[in-house]
Amino acid sequence: MKKIWKLSLLLILVALLVTAYIYYPRLNIITGFAAKNVCSAVFEAERDLISVEEGDNDFAPVNLAHNEVDLENRLATSSVFGLKKRTAIYREGAGCTLLPENSDFSISGNPVPQRNSSVNSDPYPYGDGEPRDTIFPNIDQQKLLDAVSLGFDAEGEVAKRTRAVLVIYKNRLIAEEYSDGFSAETKILGWSMTKSVTSTVLGVMARQGRISIDQTNLFPEWEKDARSKISLNNLLQMSSALEWEEDYSKISDVTRMLFLAENMTCVQLEKTLVGDPGTIWNYSSGTSNLLSKFIRDQFNSHQEYLDYWYSELIDKVGMNSMTLEMDPAGYYVGSSYSWATARDWGKFGLLYLNNGNWNGEQILDPSWVEYSANPTQGSNGEYGAHFWLNAGKNYPDLPEDLFSANGFQGQHVFIIPSRDLVIVRFGLVEHPDFDINSFLKEILSSIQ
Repeated sequence: MKKIWKLSLLLILVALLVTAYIYYPRLNIITGFAAKNVCSAVFEAERDLISVEEGDNDFAPVNLAHNEVDLENRLATSSVFGLKKRTAIYREGAGCTLLPENSDFSISGNPVPQRNSSVNSDPYPYGDGEPRDTIFPNIDQQKLLDAVSLGFDAEGEVAKRTRAVLVIYKNRLIAEEYSDGFSAETKILGWSMTKSVTSTVLGVMARQGRISIDQTNLFPEWEKDARSKISLNNLLQMSSALEWEEDYSKISDVTRMLFLAENMTCVQLEKTLVGDPGTIWNYSSGTSNLLSKFIRDQFNSHQEYLDYWYSELIDKVGMNSMTLEMDPAGYYVGSSYSWATARDWGKFGLLYLNNGNWNGEQILDPSWVEYSANPTQGSNGEYGAHFWLNAGKNYPDLPEDLFSANGFQGQHVFIIPSRDLVIVRFGLVEHPDFDINSFLKEILSSIQ
């Protein structure tokens, strides 16, 4: 019996050593992801820790983390076997920020955006009131509702993991459904849909004559080398030819940036060229955060930079629930961290569906919308200017003019101009495991 007991202990020890060998170099990433996600979901989305651990953080190796929430000080901490403890702290109006490892770095002095958002009682989508009941004779309503419901898991199933779906047709909400624990008031993380928000801020600036997509010499650090030839258009189209590795399965440029960097806007800034700008398409979250720095550089003060995203875009279109989160240096994480309700994400899609016009006010030039949906050279028709496209027919049964803001784990705002549709889907499983082509095809088939 003692031999069996000793053998069992030995096997456990070996298993722990193997686990430590495999995961120790990545513990910073694991605990950083866990702490940041728990903090934001609890304090920004007002969810409980158990739902976050059993939902958002339930995949390996993030599920190795032990998480604690301090409600009084509004922070979350995560560690693995007591190692690599990381902390994320919440501030009203700024969401959560992941603090650097083993650091006394303080963000208490960082400014927060000043907002002038107000509740609009008009019916959704142009207000915050209940949407009007609208009957379109060309819509098979039951077929539509069935198609939306098919996007969710049946009772006892854990496969699709959809959390929210809404459908807007001809500026009217025609379908909306949520999974248990989520509602029209629940904020959800958009992940890389934030990139499309970042590009839209630049679109507003272009309309106001503050910037031009053709301008070069974007940063003083690039003045004396070939990077001075990189244009704003190159950054927006992810074709800068700057070195970058976007791999979330290991320690890479993107994981170092999101979970280790104090100033995320400078990570790609310091990279070298691996080719000629405009000749290589390479998806890069570093580029989107570099654009956040570029936006900051257009203003005299940091407060102006923080306020502009809201005053000129987010609050103008009534996305009152949206919060953009910051890095420790106080820059918006333009690649990844924006929280809003599904309804407010629907408003974002509607702005593009209506060629930049919001209820009579032109926020973006129609040419910017066209530019956003124009394929980037080398992307096989899949990418425009910080938007994903279907020009290459990645979704074979869907219209070629479909373009979308996409995020990790299957967050989507689909815009389909030819069908006058915006479709929002949030979940924890992405294409092809969640079949976007079939899901949207069923929705479209209900509208003649």
